[in-house]
Amino acid sequence: MRSFLAVAPTAAAAKAFKGLGCVYKNTALGFVAAAPNSAVIPADATFEFIVTVRNPAFFQYTALTLRPQKIYELYHQPEDKTYRYKENVPLLSNLTGASRGAASNKTLFLSKEIPAPAANDQVESLVIAADALLQLTGDQPGAATQQLNADASNLPVFVNQGDAPDITPPAGLIGAPARGVTLKDDIPDDVFAVIRLSAVRADDDDFSFIDAGGKAKPAYPVFQVRFKNRSTTWRYFNKNTGAADFTEPNPLPLTRFGNAGTKQKPSEGLVKVVKSGDRITQLVSEIFV
Repeated sequence: MRSFLAVAPTAAAAKAFKGLGCVYKNTALGFVAAAPNSAVIPADATFEFIVTVRNPAFFQYTALTLRPQKIYELYHQPEDKTYRYKENVPLLSNLTGASRGAASNKTLFLSKEIPAPAANDQVESLVIAADALLQLTGDQPGAATQQLNADASNLPVFVNQGDAPDITPPAGLIGAPARGVTLKDDIPDDVFAVIRLSAVRADDDDFSFIDAGGKAKPAYPVFQVRFKNRSTTWRYFNKNTGAADFTEPNPLPLTRFGNAGTKQKPSEGLVKVVKSGDRITQLVSEIFV
């Protein structure tokens, strides 16, 4: 994870950890929070963590539906107050996360279940249709899709377009984005995602991290956040003549390590957006050999 992303508890979470005697530590794969046996954690406790991007290449390799994360500053006259929002920021939570498998094979994800197709889905959106996991290769309406697996339960619950929560501005405030998060003192402008962990999940105790007495579970939960690789159509050209040589029949994932295809790998950052009017119809990697 540290090649691309950074995670840190908010100031409020760090203060709560200190008061409870908890230890927080970043790792190569994410982070760990540990509580002493003596700590009693309130059932309504919530801890937030801020995810930021430390390597811009993350945006090249990761399917993000190409939705901008614009900041809005809006003045609300009745309160004499300015509200600040950042659109399309995912909120990843153990209260709304989905799972795969059961019993000892159950895996806990912080992303919501991948939704059914919607009329406003954009390129790279992940959808489930007839139990299959599909990815849009263009914008709706009429977007083409790529099947990732005939049974969505065979793959992780990837971060998806449904993870950005609805924004409900105060009455009378005009111009707020439809989805995203409110920027507060604990949430910086460069936030990419927010992780929110609550002590208890009433409808699925596997997502809870305390027992009935408020103690941290010895069999602690491990939560996963998974991002889907960006996939593009790879087109090969003769570097001497510029003539088209070959196009891969199906989109292939872009990878930082290794090679998803049998031929030369695309260069980082060279993704061409093909449009029909305002609609994206295809993402293309042009490779000159």
